[in-house]
Amino acid sequence: MTEQNTRLGIWLMIATTFVFAMQDGISRHLAAEYNVLMVVMIRYWFFAAFVITIAARQAGGLRRAATTKQPVLQAFRGVLLSLEICVMVGAFVLLGLVESHAVFACYPLLIAALSGPILGEKVGWRRWAAIAVGFLGVLIILQPGVRVFEVEALVPLAAALMFALYGLLTRYAARKDSTATSFFWTGTMGAVVMTAIGSWYWEPMSPPDWGWMAALCVSGAFGHWLLIKVYEVSEASAVQPFAYLQLVFASALGLIVFDETLRSNVVIGAGLVVAAGLFTLWRARATAS
Repeated sequence: MTEQNTRLGIWLMIATTFVFAMQDGISRHLAAEYNVLMVVMIRYWFFAAFVITIAARQAGGLRRAATTKQPVLQAFRGVLLSLEICVMVGAFVLLGLVESHAVFACYPLLIAALSGPILGEKVGWRRWAAIAVGFLGVLIILQPGVRVFEVEALVPLAAALMFALYGLLTRYAARKDSTATSFFWTGTMGAVVMTAIGSWYWEPMSPPDWGWMAALCVSGAFGHWLLIKVYEVSEASAVQPFAYLQLVFASALGLIVFDETLRSNVVIGAGLVVAAGLFTLWRARATAS
C-alpha cells in the first residue's frame, strides 16, 4: 500500500466514524419515541436492500454472494449483529451516547481476550496487561461500589461483548468465505430475524420522524459503503486506531444535542480504555510484521 492510499484510508475512516456517530444520534432520538425493535427492523430493511444491490452488481451476482460452506455460522453472525444493535440502541436511551460509547469502546480488548480460546491465536503478556488496564478503565466508568450501581450500565457492556464475538466469528468465517459473502449474510439474515421480531411491535410514526428514519437508513448504508472503501484502499491495521473517533463524535453529539453530562470518571476511564485498545492494535501489528 502506498502512503497516499493510507492517507486516503485514514480520511475515509474518519468520515465513516462521523457518519456512524450521526446514525447513533438518530437511533437515540427514534428509540426514545418508538419501540427499539421496530426502529432496528426498518433500518435492516434498507440495509438488506443495499447489501443485495451490492451483491447483484458483482461478478457472479446473488448466487455467488449467497454461496457459503458454513451457512449456520453465517446465519448466526447475522442474527448476533442485529441483536447487538438492538441492545446498543437500547443503551443509548438508558444511558445516553457518552456513557454507552465509553463502555462500548472496550470491544477491541474483548476481541483480543477471546481471540485465544475462539481462534487459537496467541495472546502475550503485554496484550493481557493492556486488556487488564482497559477493563480497569471500564470499572472507573461504571464505578461499582462508589455510587449506587446502575444495572443499565451493563447494557453497553453486553453489546460490546456481542460485537466482539461477532468480530471474531467474522474473522473465523473469512477462512472459508469471501468478504462479499459475509456481508451478504449479515444484511439478509439481520433483516429476516428483525422482521420476525420487530413486526410484532409496529406503531404509527409521525411524518417528521419518518424523515429521521429515512436519514437513519441512508446514513447506515452510506457508513457501510464508506467502510468498504476504507479497506479497499488501505490496510486495516493502519486505519483501525482512527475508529475510536466514533467515541469522540458520538460524545460530542450527546453533549451538544441531547444535553448529556460528561463526568470526570467517564473521561478518565474512556482514556484508559482507548489507550489500552490502541496499544493492543499496535502489538497485533508489531507481531504480524
